[in-house]
This record gives sequence, structure tokens and C-alpha cells, in this order.
Amino acid sequence: MESVDSRDEEAPLVADSLQVLTPKNYTRDVHILSCAFLLIFLAYGAAQNLETTVNTEGNLGTISLGILYTSFTCFSLVASLVVRVLGSKNALILGTTGYWLFVAANLFPSWYTMVPASLYLGFAASIIWVGEGTYLTAAALSHASNHKLHEGTVIGSFNGEFWGMFASHQFVGNLITLAVLKDDKGGSTSGTTLLFIVFLGVITLGTILMCFLRKEEDKGEKETADASVNFYSYLVSLSKSITTLLADVRMLLIIPLFAYSGLQQAFVWAEFTKEIVTPALGVSGVGGAMAVYGAFDAISLLGFATFFSVHSLLVGLPLVFHLSLL
Repeated sequence: MESVDSRDEEAPLVADSLQVLTPKNYTRDVHILSCAFLLIFLAYGAAQNLETTVNTEGNLGTISLGILYTSFTCFSLVASLVVRVLGSKNALILGTTGYWLFVAANLFPSWYTMVPASLYLGFAASIIWVGEGTYLTAAALSHASNHKLHEGTVIGSFNGEFWGMFASHQFVGNLITLAVLKDDKGGSTSGTTLLFIVFLGVITLGTILMCFLRKEEDKGEKETADASVNFYSYLVSLSKSITTLLADVRMLLIIPLFAYSGLQQAFVWAEFTKEIVTPALGVSGVGGAMAVYGAFDAISLLGFATFFSVHSLLVGLPLVFHLSLL
């Protein structure tokens, strides 16, 4: 009997040791991160499309978007420092508050609400995107290390899931706009307040999902927690990185593409919705038009990704075959 009792006492220890040896699976965190970003940006993207058509007095909507992306540009220079201090998960959660405040400001649109909200959203957007890249890459590397997988394959798989879900945010968010907004006979639009309240609820749900992310404890974040960050050395490192990039001819050649992309997005989100869609379809038609835009955007992304994958395979196979003959 004593031997049986001793075996029973040892059993939990064996089970505990097996549980400790089980490698962590980070796919759950990728699912959560992808769903959270989808919820947050389907609300924000649809609200952004309405800025220039809903907040027309004094061009409040257009100026707010200009302030937002100017702030985004400036704060992006120090966003990586903020993420290192806060940690990627905390940066993600803090970043969501900017989108919540921006949508909330649209319930009481004025210069006193929209301008501060736009400034803060620029800061929030900079840290949430740096945090997303940091967290997703760290999760992929940890998953590959724990499960003995190829790092490039896991990084590609995790990014594919994230960006695949993110690409649908314009389509889903603008369908909600199409369903809620109604154009009245007098030229006014009803349902705007309800729409922004719905968007606030959706962003809140996305923020709650962020809280369930597993906290990363990589080497960089541990070092940041143990010692204060030297701001001067960070600025020196940042200036050297910028100088190195600007000295690269390839980077100089790609800058016009960045500028074109920014101008194209500014036209779609501001002028296209205000000057083309609204006169033809009304404010409620903005949701339908941008939903079609979002659908074709997602389809094009999938199509080009597939095309270039097949093209790389077709180009690479003859090269591999040729090298195998050498």
C-alpha cells in the first residue's frame, strides 16, 4: 500500500514536468492580434472616410486628417523608443485609446475636440504600428524556436494571417456605414450619432481583445525594464540610421513611391468621398462606394501576392535545376 501511495504522490510531479516542457504555441496570439486590429480599423477606417463629408464646417474634417497624419509622421521618429520603454503589448493597448478618442470626438465635432484627438491619434498610431511589428515578429521567432520550425516560414505565415484579415477592414466597416446611415429628403443625414456609437463599441471590443495577448518577455524588453533608456544615445542611433538610409540609392528611388501612395490615400479618403461620391450618392452612399473599394483592394492584394509567389517559383525552379547540374 505504501508503494502505491508513493506512486500516486509522484504522478502530479510527472504531469507538472510534462506541462513545463510543452512548448508555447503563439498562433493563439496571432489570432487575437489579427481580430483586434480588424475590429479597431474597420471602425476607424469607416469613420475616417466620413470625415470630409460629415465635418464640413470650416473644412474641419479635412484639417483634422491633415493634423493627424502630420502628427503621425513626427511621432514615428520616437515611436520605437516608446515601445521599448512600454513593451510591445502595453504599446498596443495604449495605441488603441487614440482611435477610441478620435471616434468619440466625432460625437461632438468641434475644433476643441477634433484637433486634440487628431494630435493624440498621431502619437497612438505611431506606437501601435511599431508595437504590432515588434510583437508579431517576436511571436513568430519564439514560435519557430519552440517548435523547431524555419523562422522565415513562420514569419510569413503569421504576417499572412494578420494582413489577410486586416485587408478586409475597409469592406466590413463600410458595410456597417451603408446599413446605418440614411439620407433624409431635406439633404441631411440621419444615423450619424448611432454609427459612431457602434464604432466606439467595436473599438472597445478590440481593445479588450488586446488585453488577452501573451506578454512578450524577450531580451530587449527585459533590458529596458532593468535599466533606463539613454535618450541621447537613441537620438544618435536614430540620426545615423536615417543618414544611412538616405545615402542608399535604392531608398532614394523608392521615396517617390511613398509620396505617391500618400497622395493616393489622401485623395481616396478625403477628396474622392467628398467631391465625387457624396454629390452622386449622398453621404450614406460613401459606405457603399468605399466597401466596393475595400473589396477590390483585398482581392487585388490576394491576387498580386499569388501572382508574385507563382512568378518567383517559376523563375526559381529553372535556376535551381541549372545549379543542380553544375
